Amino acid sequence: MNYIIRKMAVEDLEQVVAIDQTSFSLPWPPRSFYFEVTNNPASRCWVADADGKIIAMVVAWFIVDEIHIATIATHSDFRKQGVGADLLAHTLQFAKEEGAVTSFLEVRESNESALKMYLKFGYVETGRRERYYADNGEDAILMTKTF
Repeated sequence: MNYIIRKMAVEDLEQVVAIDQTSFSLPWPPRSFYFEVTNNPASRCWVADADGKIIAMVVAWFIVDEIHIATIATHSDFRKQGVGADLLAHTLQFAKEEGAVTSFLEVRESNESALKMYLKFGYVETGRRERYYADNGEDAILMTKTF
């Protein structure tokens, strides 16, 4: 499968929102993605684009010397093919080049595939937010990676 990783554009948002809505039980409002792409100077938004079809997306925030992975998801038809890992690797490499020394994220404790991927990237569990997710009261696992 051929795809490129590029900056997210306003024109991508319909597909990005669709991926988010089918990936998460608490998806972001569409206006949040619009804000990230158009108005947030801390945002680093990327997509994996397969000939015009957005197959994965990530929104990260670069603050001082940290990159926070705010959301990352792969279209259900393209999961378990390494696309999400490629997108995360791209984001982390870009952040490292910008001067990031640490990366942070939160993940549902039940999201085993994401946890497995983050561990492969060198993230370690550094805490928990108890009952963080409003839909079911599930804990968020806080993870940190140093470069």
